[in-house]
Parts: sequence; structure tokens; C-alpha cells
Amino acid sequence: MSEELIFTREREMENVHLAVEEEDLYSGYNDYNPTFDSEELENDVGFQQAVRTSHGRRPPVSPNTHSVCVCVCVCVCSNFDPLGQSKGPAPPLEAKNEDTPEEKIKILEKKVNDLIEESCMAQSMGALQLALEKAKEAGRKERALVRQREQSGNADHINLDLTYSVLLNLANQYANNEMYPEALNSYQVIVKNKMFSNAGRMKVNMANIYVKQKNYPKAIKFYRMALDQISNAHKEMRIKIMQNIGVVFVRMGQYSDAITSFEHIMSESPNIKTGFNLILCYYAIGDRDRMKKAFQKLISVPLGIDDEDKYIPSNDDTSSNMIIEAIKNDKLHQMERDLKVLAEKYIMTAAKLIAPAIENSFASGFDWCVDMVKSSQYVELANDLEINKAITYLRQKDFNQAVETLKTFEKKDSRVKSAAATNLSFLYFLEKDYDQADRYADLAMNADRYNPAALINKGNTVFVKQDYEKAAEFYKEALRNDSSCTEALYNLGLTYKKLNRLEEALDCFLKLHAILRNSAQVMYQLLLEEPQQAIEWLMQVISVTPTDPQALAKLGELHDGEGDKSQAFQHYYESFRYFPSNIDVIEWLGAYYIETQFCEKAIQYFERATLIQPTQVKWQLMVASCYRRSGNYQKALETYKDIHRKFPENVECLRFLVRLCTDMGLKEVQEYATKLKKVEKMKEMREQRVKSGREGSARGRREGREGSAGSADSGHSSNSTKGERLSAKMRSLPGSNEPYEASSPKEIDASYVDPLGPQMERPKTGAKKRVEDDDFADEELGDDLLPE
Repeated sequence: MSEELIFTREREMENVHLAVEEEDLYSGYNDYNPTFDSEELENDVGFQQAVRTSHGRRPPVSPNTHSVCVCVCVCVCSNFDPLGQSKGPAPPLEAKNEDTPEEKIKILEKKVNDLIEESCMAQSMGALQLALEKAKEAGRKERALVRQREQSGNADHINLDLTYSVLLNLANQYANNEMYPEALNSYQVIVKNKMFSNAGRMKVNMANIYVKQKNYPKAIKFYRMALDQISNAHKEMRIKIMQNIGVVFVRMGQYSDAITSFEHIMSESPNIKTGFNLILCYYAIGDRDRMKKAFQKLISVPLGIDDEDKYIPSNDDTSSNMIIEAIKNDKLHQMERDLKVLAEKYIMTAAKLIAPAIENSFASGFDWCVDMVKSSQYVELANDLEINKAITYLRQKDFNQAVETLKTFEKKDSRVKSAAATNLSFLYFLEKDYDQADRYADLAMNADRYNPAALINKGNTVFVKQDYEKAAEFYKEALRNDSSCTEALYNLGLTYKKLNRLEEALDCFLKLHAILRNSAQVMYQLLLEEPQQAIEWLMQVISVTPTDPQALAKLGELHDGEGDKSQAFQHYYESFRYFPSNIDVIEWLGAYYIETQFCEKAIQYFERATLIQPTQVKWQLMVASCYRRSGNYQKALETYKDIHRKFPENVECLRFLVRLCTDMGLKEVQEYATKLKKVEKMKEMREQRVKSGREGSARGRREGREGSAGSADSGHSSNSTKGERLSAKMRSLPGSNEPYEASSPKEIDASYVDPLGPQMERPKTGAKKRVEDDDFADEELGDDLLPE
């Protein structure tokens, strides 16, 4: 001990001695062991050196440190020796020798535990393959640890808990990676080892794997083996195993065995899920009475949820209100709400399922369910069941009953009234009774202004009246009340399209696409962009709905507009394959084959158009023209004759008949020429009467009419001249080469230049004289295929 410290202690002793001699009234109060004098410790060099940490830091001194704590510190430090008996500095702590077998075993055990922990963490993050690798590595390390213990002679001290953890984790990771045989082998190792306590529970895991493999008999066997090895003290686990047994029996179709399991559970520990499954089993076997009893059991299952009134703040206690606000949305309360929502879902589904089966009519069954619910803890579900009853009527296409049921809610509370009025508005909108739809939309909005569905219905009724600005306001309000309302966002985009505000419409549909990534309907609306971008969106639509004929036809139209005929043909052909009744697609395909000089292939498309529109003569004329262009004049003649029988006043058909009969040297030419002359004369007379009637009814605009009549007269003169030339042609059958095909008001564009280059001219196999005299060879496409 230092001299300074000894001097300090001696001086303290002298002070104490003097105090005793003077017989101070307060003597004795300062009698204490000088070792506990904390006031002088700050000046004590030896003490300050002793309390320094191994890192050379001085710990902070608290002013409230008790003397006992100081005593402990002094006793621990070897440098502080008030009696002066220290022989020197204390020896340093002995360093661990990591080369000893025991230390190696401890280090290896720690590595195994770390690997198990890393495997579990990887599984929780979804890295299943990494979790399996870590589990395998932990298994290898654990086997090395066992060998090391055996070599060191400590085989009796093997850590069975560590071995159990390694095997269980490895089996779980095998199962998570769907390596079921390996998982079953690992579980089997645990189950067969009698030294592992509670290993029988692993048979539940093995049974779960057999369920995934759809090996249901073996799953039942292992569930029952696990049930035998679990004592009655673990009631909850036994109930869960019995639930699994019942579900497996349902999958096997053995409803009676499933009912036995579910009934036992409902008698011992009833729960919502088992009650619902029991109803399903009774429904499957058609037991009406037991369905009713099971439904009553279902709605009487206690949920264990406290009354919601405890979360209503009071006006008196501010601190209690703060606590209520804090716990109102905590995880426990959220769990309670989720449980209640699940229970209501099961009850609603069960009621809709059994209502048609428990009574003679659907309505009577639903009424029974409603009465039962009204007398239970789920009394607020009664109104929802009534609304579902109306919706069921609608699904059965009983519109009147659905409306009558919903109208009964007009005097209910605001929430139910708003829901019923919303459904009524939608029903009337579907029936195109827009006035009633608007009335009930207003009623729904008045009952609950924050109901987004009511606002959407109101916007729809305004939309059909073409008041698009007002409709947009209702859709926007619905979005303000519920930002996730996709119907409002979609309708708002359609409204902006009607207002020609395409940028805003595109913005709506892009936002909607971010929410509904695979909605073909939304992607189809994104075709507002430029053609190339529209083609990309349509390709995404096709990836979602590859059999949509409308999308395929639109894609073909876009490619055709871009000049890519081959891609256009591919998509038009696919559209025709899925929906062979689209007349526009049929017409395009027929025209494509004519352009590519494959008239024979065009015939099948125009024949289908004839079946779809049998009263349109142009399709039958196209078929005949295709036969003529392909060189099959006999078939063309037969087709024209058939057309003439169906449409005896068709001028174009008669002209073709006259020309074909002339070229083929047939005697019927005079007959058809006479008919042609009569038909043309009748047509001229009808047109003259129409013209005269128009002139008589518009005398105030005679000058304008005279100009029109002049042009019409020139047209009739032309027709008359053509008729005279035709008469001359009939008198000399070899005839002139003047063409007489009429042009169509809707001509097919044949100006396309194939990107692959012009097609090689097809060899001509007809007689040379016929080819030379054929006036049809140089016709423009559409003049004869689309006659008036």
C-alpha cells in the first residue's frame, strides 16, 4: 500500500480519537470502517488503477453508488490491499487451449447450432434451397461431432437434443423442397430412435407428407398412430389431428367416417371450421335434418371475442380514451376481427349451400336460416342473408323476386338500406330502366354518401345520358372514398375517352394495369397509344387470353395498317379459327387469297359468308367470280344460274350469265339477254318514278333538283347506251370485248405490294383463243366481286 493511503487512514483514526475525548453529543455516528470511505477513493491512486477495465477505460462513477457496491469492487480487485498484505500483482487469467479435445467438441457444437439457426432463418426468408444446404451441412458437422466424442472416449456424453434438432430440421427442409422420400426417411430415423422423447409426434408430419402425395390411406394410418401416442392431456393437439383425419376422409369420399370425426370434435371442442365441414358432409349425403342441427351448432360456437363496446371511448376519462385508441387496432384486436370475419363467411356460405336443400323451396330454406341467425350472436348477419337471398334470385333469373326482396329494406337502417338500394340500382341498370336505376342510386347515396358502389351506379346512369363531365365527378368521388375501387377507375377512363381526353384516359388505364396486372380488358383499353405500342399491348392481351377472337382480329388489323400482311394474315386466320362467324374477318381473308392469286382458297370463306348472310347477293357473286378466275367456268356458270334463281332481278348476275354463255357458245344466251334487257328497263322505270317523286315534293329547290336530275339523266343515258350495245352484242354472239361488270360501293383495296416481292405468274392451262377473248383477265379486284 502507498504511504499516502496509510497517512490518510492514520489521520482519520486521530480524528476519531479526538472526537471521543471531547465527548461530542454526536459521537458514534461517524464510527465506520475506513475501508468503506468512498469520498477519498477518487484520490486513491491504487484504487483508481484497480477499477480500470481490461480495455483501459474508467467506468463512469454514479453519485448514488451505495457503499456495498464499492465494497464489492474493492474485494474483486487484487491491486487494492488496505492491509498491505499483497505479495505482488495478480497472475493473468489463463488462456483457453483450443487444442484440447473438449474445446474442439464445444466449438463444433456451436457450429452445428449456428448452421441450424441459419437454415431456419433462410427458410423464413423463402430461400428454401439455401435452408436445405445449411441443414445438410449441419448434419455432416453433427456426425463429425459424434465421431470425435467416440474417439475421445466420451460416447456416453453425446448431445441427443442436438442430434434431434439436426434430424428434425433436415426433415423439415426436405419437405419444404418437396423432396418427400428423403423427408420421410429423416422422420423415420427420429421415430425409430427410442432415445428421443415425444418422437411419436413426428408421425403427424409424415402423415402430412402422405396427404400431399395423395396417399390418403397411409395418411390416415399415420394420423391414427400419432393419435395413439399422444396423451389426453394434450387435448388441443389431439383435436387438430382428428380434424386432419376428417378432412382426409372427405377427400376419399368416405363422408360417414368424416362425420364421425367431426361430430366428436364438435362435442369435445367445437370450432367454426369443423362445424362448417360437418355441414358439408351432411349436405353430401343429403341428410336434411342433420344439416339443420349442424347449422344450429355452427352459429352457437363461441368465438371467445369480447364485446366491441369496450372499444367505444367515453366523454369523461381522457386517459382511458387514449388507451382505447391505442389498443383498438393492435394485433390482438385485428386477430379477433379476422376470426369474426371468417366465422361470418362460413355461416353465409353454409346458409347459401343448404337453403335449397333443407326445405321444399329455396326461399323457405333461406327464411329458416335467417330466423336461426336472428336468434344467435350473429344477428347482424340476418340482413346480409336477405340480400344474398335476392342475389340468388337474380342468379336464378327471377328478376321480379330479387327486386321485391330488396325493396323490403327501404325502411331498414342506413347501411342495409344503402346496400339494398345499390343492388336495386344495378338490377334496373341491367334491365336498361335507367330512370329507376337513377332513383335507387340516389336512395343509396342518401343512405350512405360514402358508399363507392352507389356512386358508381349514379355515375353509370349519368354516363348513359351522355353527361360525361358529371359522370366523371361521381367516379372521382367514389375513388376518393375508396382508392382501391377498380370499377370507378375503369369507368373514369372510359369517360375520359368519350370526352376525347385521351392522355387522362391513358393515365387511368395505366394505373389500373398496375393494380390488375393480368386483366385483358384493361390492357385492351391501352390501345389508345401509337400503333406499335398498341401492338405490344395486344400481344400481352393474347398472352393472357390466347383464344380471344376480337383481340386477334384487332391485332391483324393493326399489322395490316402497318403493311405487314403476313402477320396480319396469321392473326386474322387465328381469329377465324376461334370465331368463324365474324364477317369482317371472313371478307379480309377472302380478299387476301384473291390478292395472292389463290382464288380457290378464297371460295371457302365467301361460301361461309353466304351461310351467315344468305340474303346478301354479293357473297354469292364473289363465289362465282372466284370460280371464274380460277378457270372453272362450268362451276361458275352453275353458281350464276343458282344466284339467278334466288335473285331473278339482279342485273350483275344476268350480265355475267350473258357473257359466260357467249364465251362458252351456249344457247341460253338469248334467254338471259332478254331477261337482262327487261330487268334493266324495269330498273330504269323505277328510278325515273323515284326521280319524278322527288322533284314533285321539292318544288322550292327546283334548280338544285334540276342539276341533280341532269346528272341522273346522263347516267340513264349511259345505261341505255350500254343496253343498246348489249343488244348488238346478242345479235352477233362472238361480240365485242366491252366489259359490263358493275362496281361496288365497297371495293377491296388491291394496291398492296407484297413485301416478299411479286408472285410468279401462274401457268395458263386454258385454250389460247379463250384466254385472248376473256375480258375478265384484266379486271380490277372489286369491280366484279363486290357488285351493287
